[in-house]
Amino acid sequence: MLNNQDFTVNRQNFLGGSDIAAILGLSPFRTPVEVWMEKTGKSKNQLNSLPLRFGSFAESFIASEYAKATGFTTLGQDTAIVHPHHDFLRAHIDRLVITKEAPSQANDLKEDSLEDIFPVSARDNKSTLEDKQPKRGLLADRLLECKTANPFYQQEWGDTGTDQVPLHYLCQCAWYLALTEMQQIDLAVLFGNSDFRIYHIERDIELEITLLEQAIHFWEQYVLLDKPPAAKNQEDYKQLFSKECPNQSIEASQTTIQLLSSYPELLSQAQAIESQIDEVKQAVMGEMQHADILLYQGRTLATWKSPKPSQRFDQKTFEKNYPKLYQEYQIFTPNTRRLLIK
Repeated sequence: MLNNQDFTVNRQNFLGGSDIAAILGLSPFRTPVEVWMEKTGKSKNQLNSLPLRFGSFAESFIASEYAKATGFTTLGQDTAIVHPHHDFLRAHIDRLVITKEAPSQANDLKEDSLEDIFPVSARDNKSTLEDKQPKRGLLADRLLECKTANPFYQQEWGDTGTDQVPLHYLCQCAWYLALTEMQQIDLAVLFGNSDFRIYHIERDIELEITLLEQAIHFWEQYVLLDKPPAAKNQEDYKQLFSKECPNQSIEASQTTIQLLSSYPELLSQAQAIESQIDEVKQAVMGEMQHADILLYQGRTLATWKSPKPSQRFDQKTFEKNYPKLYQEYQIFTPNTRRLLIK
């Protein structure tokens, strides 16, 4: 679930925390090509999708649960944190954390004020990686990042209270620490609706340097030059080469010839696996028969249920009864390219 503020603003003109793992090829959600397509205006990010709206809603709840669990006060911060030397490097943090040391002052702060929140070097555009120590007397001493996660992927997370989080989230947290110069970020995550955990991540200067260097390289060598990074999957190639040149042919390279020579065997193996999967499903269906839930010692192994009834538009009947109106509302959309291996 991508539920951070980077996705609620126009993200074309900067790299944010949600981009950094993707450009490194570490994100399960996006590839470097998808980031490049967005930053160069070749694709548009959806700012009003259901997952994003839910993420925004869940963020407040998770922050509230974090406050209850820790006794700390959290403060929203809508203003982007901008790198002092590269304005295309930005951070949209979820929350600032107000510790118990000065809780009475929290009500006096405005959400868009950095005056008493961040280290001086993060406010006066004189930030350096060597200036690692926060200034004493600050009200906030850490950041908060809020996430929702699928409970089926809990094995990717360590014990609560540690810094063992999925690598793409670690990169995002390190990015926020780099741009704010805070020393710690807490990552609060809600698995499903029953398991709430808090992880603690401290600054790693070497990691921050790597992230900043890679981000600058990506922006200067790919975005500004309008040159795509290497494709990572079929979808990348479909986006990069969505249009064909009719009747244009090229000669296959020896590398491609060798790959194609292994294709029939790979296809045969895939079909054999599909057949084995089908046998397993048949066995399960044969045992369940009319039952809709298969259990083992109270644990659900499988379900076989009918989905809720759905409605569909009867196109053939409409065309028959209203042919002129049917033709009036016909639109033609181009099909995507389809790869056929002979």
